[in-house]
Amino acid sequence: MKSPARDWIPARWEIPARVRPRRPLCRHGIHSLRGQLTLANVGLLALGIVVATAVSLMGMRHYLIDQVDAELAKTRESLSSSQLTMRQIDSLSALAFVRDRMLSPTDGSPKPDSIFTAVDRNGTAVAIAGFKPTGTQHALAAAVHDPRALAADSDPHDVTVHGAAYRATGARLADGTYLLLATSTDALHKGIAKALKLDVTIGTLLLALLGCLTMFSVRRRMRPLEDMVETSSAIAEGDLTRRVPSSHHPTQEVEQLRLALNSMLHQVESAYRTRERSAAQLRRFVGDASHELRTPLSAIRGYLQLYEKGMLTDPAERKRAWDRMNAEADRMGRLVDELLILARLDQRPELRFKNVDLSRLVRDAAEDLRAQQPGRPVSVGADGTLLVKADESGLRQVLGNLVGNVRTHTPAEAPVRLGLERADGVVRLCVTDEGPGLREEDAARIFDRFFRAGGGAGSGLGMAIVHGVVAAHGGEVAVRTAPGEGLAVTVTLPAR
Repeated sequence: MKSPARDWIPARWEIPARVRPRRPLCRHGIHSLRGQLTLANVGLLALGIVVATAVSLMGMRHYLIDQVDAELAKTRESLSSSQLTMRQIDSLSALAFVRDRMLSPTDGSPKPDSIFTAVDRNGTAVAIAGFKPTGTQHALAAAVHDPRALAADSDPHDVTVHGAAYRATGARLADGTYLLLATSTDALHKGIAKALKLDVTIGTLLLALLGCLTMFSVRRRMRPLEDMVETSSAIAEGDLTRRVPSSHHPTQEVEQLRLALNSMLHQVESAYRTRERSAAQLRRFVGDASHELRTPLSAIRGYLQLYEKGMLTDPAERKRAWDRMNAEADRMGRLVDELLILARLDQRPELRFKNVDLSRLVRDAAEDLRAQQPGRPVSVGADGTLLVKADESGLRQVLGNLVGNVRTHTPAEAPVRLGLERADGVVRLCVTDEGPGLREEDAARIFDRFFRAGGGAGSGLGMAIVHGVVAAHGGEVAVRTAPGEGLAVTVTLPAR
């Protein structure tokens, strides 16, 4: 059968093995932050390269086309302004230049860079200086559907002759004949294609280099985050002492995250340690309380069994048993009352604050001690009136417990002094005795519940109640002691 106290005692905070999270694996695939950052950088650079290449190639093509168009326009203007006719052109001595430089000699020759032909009003190629039009000239005439519109337009047009690209323009002679001039743009397009290949090659190399550099840089920058993952996994497995180490060259955001995470881990560890300590104290408190209550109950039960079996026949024995049961009952009642007081203090009750003359309470406590132990030297340093805003019943209990502690644990002839002073906005109450004093390890536990130095008398709750009441008033309690030098308990309260 389980003990009722076990149902509400906090168990040790542990993560069961079946639900304990596994250590996360470091994945560096495309779905990782490292891969996504790399793809984003490479994608942005690729977009920039495509845009820059497109703009540069379009600009280069536009510039080269303008150069070709400027040469064609210059030639057309020269022909148009000369007011020549076909007959005059045939008779010119410069016809040899036109024949050697502008005419295509045969149909089987490579595609010429420039084509020069004459057409009539119907767009049919005609002979020049007795030379019949070649196939290339016929193809140019056929590519230009309307020589009149071409001559009227100031900008050259794109035409295709035998599958090759040309820029063509026209000039109208004085006799109505049209001269068509075309310049090949194949070299221009080949140059643009070579530039495009070069840009693609360099862009690919830049993308590969950027990808490698990004992977290396992101891996270096992401190392603190991986340390955080490892630290969190170690803490989830139970190692609360782990912290995220500092990197050599941290970024501001990652360093802020590291500091915040370490601060949170420190708080988690402190809370866990506090909970462990509170659970241990609670278990010890329940055990001590059970032991303290078991002793008077056992005594009362024993005497009742003796009475039930008729073993207390002598009236003196029955009276002694009755007195002993009453004493144990009183002891158990006091213990229960003290436990209730501590329970209320743990719940932080609202105290009834009012103006209290602390000097009067100190003198009353000294008078009570003199009445109980007339042979003990008691001195009081609390003259006049010293008002504080406090709960009077709580302060009386503090003084009663401190005086009772002196009365129980020091010889009856040991001097005691109760001092009271106001300084620096606080009120200090000091109860000093010249008893045997305490060892350092005992003094460290003097406010623990059910602690009794050397197994002395009492319940061991008096000083715990003093600490609880003073803490509820927002004050502090300190002790100063050493073996053979007595004990000095100082209560510091805010001067409200």
